[in-house]
Amino acid sequence: MIDIIMTSIITFFILAGAFLAAVSAIGVIRLPDVYTRLHASSKSSTLGVMMMMLGAFLYFWFVDGYVDSKLFLAVLFIFITAPVSAHMLSRSAFHSNISPYRMTVINELARDEEGAIELPNEPEEHEHKEDE
Repeated sequence: MIDIIMTSIITFFILAGAFLAAVSAIGVIRLPDVYTRLHASSKSSTLGVMMMMLGAFLYFWFVDGYVDSKLFLAVLFIFITAPVSAHMLSRSAFHSNISPYRMTVINELARDEEGAIELPNEPEEHEHKEDE
């Protein structure tokens, strides 16, 4: 009985992860601009890969009796690096003047950068006078 339940749970995690990865791939193909494509690739594939790795971890743990800590490290690495890299890629696309899709309503980064104060390149040297 426990074998059927564990096999069902493992199958669910692996199939759900594969489904999310497929949705991510479809989103990368179908979405209109670089920003929405990066969103689709970072969010869905991160969750999809994590679910597949969790399914693999459960498989090795319950079927083979083997606990693989490398899967935990891989999940942690993907969980941290995929969203950060997508964020940095989208900021570099913005600073390269790649315009968002024409139907985009809110551009918060442009609004924030318009109100930003530019700092001088070289700090000014101030003389400090000591009280005599």
